[in-house]
Amino acid sequence: MKRIAIVGKTGSGKTTLAREIARRIDAPHIELDSISWGPNWKSIAWERFRAHVEARTREPLWVTDGNYRQAREFVWGRADTLVWLDYPLWVALWRLTVRTARRVWTREVLWGTNVERGSAILGRDSLYWYAIKKHREHRIEYPLAFRQPEYCHLKIVYLRSPRETAAWLEPVGDRAGSVKNRAESAQ
Repeated sequence: MKRIAIVGKTGSGKTTLAREIARRIDAPHIELDSISWGPNWKSIAWERFRAHVEARTREPLWVTDGNYRQAREFVWGRADTLVWLDYPLWVALWRLTVRTARRVWTREVLWGTNVERGSAILGRDSLYWYAIKKHREHRIEYPLAFRQPEYCHLKIVYLRSPRETAAWLEPVGDRAGSVKNRAESAQ
């Protein structure tokens, strides 16, 4: 695993998992949301987004997180492993509640200047409605996309619970770490 894409519904823990994998394999973490969102929650132009993702995924080692169809040809096309966090909806909604409440309370700054507001929970553009809408969509779309010829090279890791994810993650990086330690010992 050298180029890993992580997908899943809002609140499933994509970014947290991507950061941890990147740390374990000593790879850059590419958070697609951080590329997409400009100041004041304005999306950047898709052409700029795609160009940025295209450039970042040329590297030999990386971990991405995000569900952006607009970048799929670069991310999925260049990845060797795709991890799909397909947790039950209630798990994602609970995690979303905790994360959003923490961000609103602490006024955590996201991607430059953005601060999450209470409307992320209850507003017109609520992350809850987005997660609910995308839950069914992803369960239909992803298995179909995985069968496309341009993505047949991907090793698909399908994880249905945080417990499965923890078990899968446990050995990640062990081989890289042991190779690194042997190389350092030989010097």
